[in-house]
Amino acid sequence: MSLDKVLSISGKPGLYKLITQTRGGFVAESLTDNKRISVSVQNNVSVLSEIAIYTLTEEVPLKQVFENIKNKENGKQTSVLPKDSKDTLEAYFFDVLPDYDEERVYVSDIKKVIQWYNLLHQYNMLDGLTENVEEAKVVDEEE
Repeated sequence: MSLDKVLSISGKPGLYKLITQTRGGFVAESLTDNKRISVSVQNNVSVLSEIAIYTLTEEVPLKQVFENIKNKENGKQTSVLPKDSKDTLEAYFFDVLPDYDEERVYVSDIKKVIQWYNLLHQYNMLDGLTENVEEAKVVDEEE
């Protein structure tokens, strides 16, 4: 599954799969317990494929950040936990994305990225990232 169907819903823990649209919003299913919920258009919802991380020069798509983590960890869970110290998390993120913008990327953002990566890894949803990242690079080079 691509990140186009994976959602983060404000106020709700974890990640969700988009199931279907309704008149007043959509139905999503939790990745962790497979419970379905109805989400109204008034909820703050982010599609993971639309999220990017600020660097000093550009915005890097979350797919690329996940791919960097996957390469660093040799396809395994992260070596740090979201509850580790601020310094540990920042040092880890510098290894993953060396030029990330410290003023605009907060520790809470780093924690979310690590949590999301581990959750996607746990449910084997990171396998499709490589092709998507390579396709994006080809499109960028053609432009």
